[in-house]
Amino acid sequence: MNRSGSVREGEELNSDDLADYLQKNLPGADGKLEISQFQAGASNLTYCVRVGNQDYVLRRPPFGNRVKTAHDMSREFGILSKLSKIYKPAPKPLLYCEDESVIGSDFYLMERRKGLIIRGSLPALRALATDTAHAETLTTVRVQTLDDSPVLQKQVCKSFIDNLANLHSIDYEGAGLADLGKPIGYAKRQVEGWTRRYFNAKTDEHPALEKVIKWLNSNIPEDDAPALVHNDYKFDNVMLNPDNLTEIVAVLDWEMATIGSPLMDLGTTLAYWMSKDAGEELLSMPFNPRVLMENISRSELVRMYDEKSGRDVSNIVYYYVFGTFKVAVIAQQIYYRFAKGFTKDKRFANFNFFVKKLGEIGLFAVEKNRI
Repeated sequence: MNRSGSVREGEELNSDDLADYLQKNLPGADGKLEISQFQAGASNLTYCVRVGNQDYVLRRPPFGNRVKTAHDMSREFGILSKLSKIYKPAPKPLLYCEDESVIGSDFYLMERRKGLIIRGSLPALRALATDTAHAETLTTVRVQTLDDSPVLQKQVCKSFIDNLANLHSIDYEGAGLADLGKPIGYAKRQVEGWTRRYFNAKTDEHPALEKVIKWLNSNIPEDDAPALVHNDYKFDNVMLNPDNLTEIVAVLDWEMATIGSPLMDLGTTLAYWMSKDAGEELLSMPFNPRVLMENISRSELVRMYDEKSGRDVSNIVYYYVFGTFKVAVIAQQIYYRFAKGFTKDKRFANFNFFVKKLGEIGLFAVEKNRI
């Protein structure tokens, strides 16, 4: 479930100033203001803002942010303003505030979508299914069906991959998003850019990951046909209809969206998809759809994408390794904020381990030439 709860220590919002701002700038924003925090996010901070009986979602950059361009609220607001008109899973944004005096940073507000986000193991999902405090609950029977039905699992994954291919087929020029990125030289810029980000946030030595970095920089492919890419497409950012798990009702977290390589986008999706040999710790990461990962392989996801998109996936090992490296850098940036005291969120205390393991997984793929 996309559930909200108490606000984490050190990540509180100034409720008085926010209430005043919303009353002046958001039509119908009358009534008591209540703020809770969506607990699963690890990058931009996301809050549920209730005004009277109406729920909204507020997005702001993380505290201690070192990569300003990766947390550009005005850019994310602009993307959704155009994309939500033509791509149904994109939530509609409502207002953008550049005045940092309101809550300590700029932010934007958007509509709230409700549905199921598949995270963790089935026992955890069953526990959520019995939680009657939330309108967007599942029945235990429906969750049990996902656990017991390989056919449904494949259908859910096919919908997930087809939706990614559909995103890559959008006429981004017609949508007014052509200036969102520079597709020429995209692969080179991505590899070099994520390399810089890693070393800027480095805290420990990870020899396997640094070997991966050298390999990636020495084997940069030619650019494939450009597309609108999400750049962090995973089940943790996809919301499903509880009454039809093959229907995607929302795709969230558009902070890294751009015009670029759809195969790099797919590579990132594959990098989040852990196989059984990755080890218990990675399979059990709280945002992973373990019930699906244990039964459907990365190769099957690639075949689904190939069939839907018709794109050449023959060099998928490179894109998978790049995705693994990028996810490792994201984890490293989060761990850096924890190590430096910019966040006290204990979820991030072991992200250094994930960086190490992702480096080893990437190097294994390079050495074996397979995903």
